[in-house]
Amino acid sequence: MFSKTCEYAIRALIYIAQKSKDGSRIGIKEIALGIDSPEYFIAKILQELSRKGFVQSAKGPTGGFFMDGSNLKLSIADIVREIDGDKLFSGCGLGLKECSESHPCPIHNEFKHIRQAIKTMLEESRIQLFVEDLDLKLTFLKK
Repeated sequence: MFSKTCEYAIRALIYIAQKSKDGSRIGIKEIALGIDSPEYFIAKILQELSRKGFVQSAKGPTGGFFMDGSNLKLSIADIVREIDGDKLFSGCGLGLKECSESHPCPIHNEFKHIRQAIKTMLEESRIQLFVEDLDLKLTFLKK
């Protein structure tokens, strides 16, 4: 459903939010280990997300990534739109360019309900909620 880049971005942001809530800064090696991702790949993703304000970073010996309170309010939909664009929320289920209400593909009418349900779920899913579930050990980020 998500690109690999988007999957890593979501997992990394949730991980950073959980690990930095006490004011800590988290390094790339720890993030990569914590979410089971390639270090070079997650570094590139986080550099871009930092530039766009999804996560903060600091350089130096005590540097690393961290999140502030406003970032905890980000929805998973915000992250998906930034990384993968809006296709998940508006695209055709069969990948057709011409699909629309007036010119529907064979699965259009059923798929638009599924697409809307996914959009609603991801818009209501905030990073803070995932951090709370991780703290309670209700969910996990790594196999």
